[in-house]
Amino acid sequence: MAVSQFDQFLHDATICDPDSESTLGRDPLYGLYISWCTVTQTRPRRERSFWAAMQQRMDPGHNSLRMRGPAAADYLLSSYPSLV
Repeated sequence: MAVSQFDQFLHDATICDPDSESTLGRDPLYGLYISWCTVTQTRPRRERSFWAAMQQRMDPGHNSLRMRGPAAADYLLSSYPSLV
């Protein structure tokens, strides 16, 4: 069975930390997805499709996710250019 784009994104760009009180908010999560698409040269799906897929996979309000990998670096550098 083929892995969906959204499952691959979650595998590559996030890690679940259930013991953490923090959560990856909606804007950073979608921004991370866009960065992952850029890094992997994958065509992003519409935001509405992204959120529909995420609701099937987790609670977007409290997901215990953290960023990781090249997409996280791309997202942070794009979001905070003064860090460079």
